[in-house]
Formats: sequence, C-alpha cells, structure tokens
Amino acid sequence: MFVMRQTNYAKWAFAFLLLVLISNFMVYRSPFSAAVIPEDTFWLVAGSLVDFGLVVPLLVLLSFRINAKQLLAVIAAGLIAARFIIPTLYFEPFAPLFYIGLAIEMLVLAAELALLGLLFIYIPKIRRSMSKQAGSPLFTLFPAVHENIKPNPLIHIVLSEALAFYYAFFTWKKQPPEDSTAITLHKNTSSIAFNIMLIHAIVIETIGIHWWLHDKSALLSVVLLVLNVYSVIYFIGDIQATRLNPLTFKDENLNVSLGLNKRISVPLESIRAVRWGAKPETGILSFVAKDFEEPEPQVVIDFHTPQQAMLFFGKTRQVTQIALKVDDPEKLKALLDSIK
Repeated sequence: MFVMRQTNYAKWAFAFLLLVLISNFMVYRSPFSAAVIPEDTFWLVAGSLVDFGLVVPLLVLLSFRINAKQLLAVIAAGLIAARFIIPTLYFEPFAPLFYIGLAIEMLVLAAELALLGLLFIYIPKIRRSMSKQAGSPLFTLFPAVHENIKPNPLIHIVLSEALAFYYAFFTWKKQPPEDSTAITLHKNTSSIAFNIMLIHAIVIETIGIHWWLHDKSALLSVVLLVLNVYSVIYFIGDIQATRLNPLTFKDENLNVSLGLNKRISVPLESIRAVRWGAKPETGILSFVAKDFEEPEPQVVIDFHTPQQAMLFFGKTRQVTQIALKVDDPEKLKALLDSIK
C-alpha cells in the first residue's frame, strides 16, 4: 500500500513517472510504432529496460513512501511489465531479465505469504492480548497484532477484511455499550439508512445485470457477482461497526470511530484544546456521520502532538485535530470539561 509523499517534488516525480510509462507504451504499442522504431532495436530496448528497471522505481521512490521490500517489488514489476509492453521479437535478447524479475516477484510474494502464516501462528497470543485490553475489536485488534508482528501493509489489509467479516456475521447478538461515557454519532442522522439503501441498490443491480451479463460474458458476470457480494458484506459490517462503537472514554483514552472506515484512540492528556462551533480546517479528520444533507461538525479537538488514526484498509494517518458531530453534545461537553 503506497502513500504519496506530501511534497511538491513528489508531484513532479509522479508526473514524470506517468510520462515515462506513457512514452514507452506509445513507442511500442501505438500506430506510430513502425515509424519510430529503428531497424537495430537493441539500444532502444536497452533504454526502455533502464526506464522500467531503474528510472521508474526511482520515480516511485520519490513519489511514494515505500520500504526496501516494496522498492524491490517495483523493480521486479517493471521488468515484468517491460516484457508485455515491448514486443517479443524486440525483447528476445533480454529475455533472462523477465525471468529475473519474475523470480524476484515470487520471492517478495513468498515473504508476504510467510508473514500471513506468522499471523495465523500468533492467533492465540493475539486473542490473549485483545482480552487484556478494554474495548471492542475495532480498537484492540491492531494493537494486539502489533505486539507480536511488525506492522505490514498486507497484514493491515487482511486485518481490515477480518474486521469487516467479523462485524457482518458475528455481532448480531451484541448490544452497543450504554455506560455513562458512551455517546453515539449516528442516531440523529441517516447514516445507517443510507447504507441500507446502498445494499438494496446493489442487490437489485446484481439480480438484474448478473443474468443479462451472464449470456455475454460468464467470467465477467461471476467477477461482478463476487464484488457485489463483498460490497454487501462490507456495508453490513460497516453498519454493525457504527452501531456497536460509539464514542467512549476508556482507560484514560478517547476512542472515536465511524464504521470501519476510520477510528482513533488518543490519550486524554494529549488534548490541547476543545473548540465548540469552530470551523474545521482543511485536511482535518472528520467524524461526522453521513446524511442526506451535508452536516456541520459541532466541535474541533486539538492535540498537543500528532496522533495516529486508522483509516480504510489499515492505512494510517497522523492528525493534530479531529472534528466531531455527536447525538448528545451536552453530554460530550460535560465529559470533556471533566478532564481539564
């Protein structure tokens, strides 16, 4: 999972990355290819391989935050992509590079699969760690895993999917906490109704389009069916996660979530200021439930230092402010006043 660097040169590097990829594609796969490709293609292909194996990875490194393993995977992917972009006749003298890239990609994939295997091995320890923490799996799963396994994008994706299936299938008998510190964010909005409407739309679309598309392309219809079934499961999980995880104050932490898409747990001592009625700034992390009309946040909370929030597919983000809209603002105000 690549995260783009927030710098001006990163944008330029990404623009050059697109330029390099498009120009190489146009040289070999455009109507003008016959006119621009010389009779001796050795040095042209060699230059393209330098682009795919060196220039593209460097531009990706300048554009995105990636680690050494991801950079190695990009290099391998570049060599593999070159094989499919450059016609076989021209690529033949450099054929071993394709197999080198394929071998590197398989090694990276094997390393990722080994990490997943490690995750399954540590499941008993992870469950024990979660049981020692107060709170729902939405807030305890990732910290419990990180106690035993180094954070990894693939593991984050797997854990996010596990949470979606857990909330969709295994939480129907659970009730949301109703203690003195729990405050809901969705009851006065149309958030859940909006998700239910989307589920109905997906089901109707699946029934209608799947049978029509099946006669045209059986494979495409099956792919569409799988994606639609997954979407329904995800939206059901999101509804359950929203319902079962109100804003809470637990163990000297403020825990806020909005479905499966975003959540944050911050120490109460990290709160620097609470500004009621303040206008949210650009880039602020907003916990405002969806509604048919654009809702406005009620309060902005500032932190002394950046705090880590968890977003879609386990992506993390450092934030210094969050904006909230809750169903009981007076209760939230009383709780925030009590920690000063």
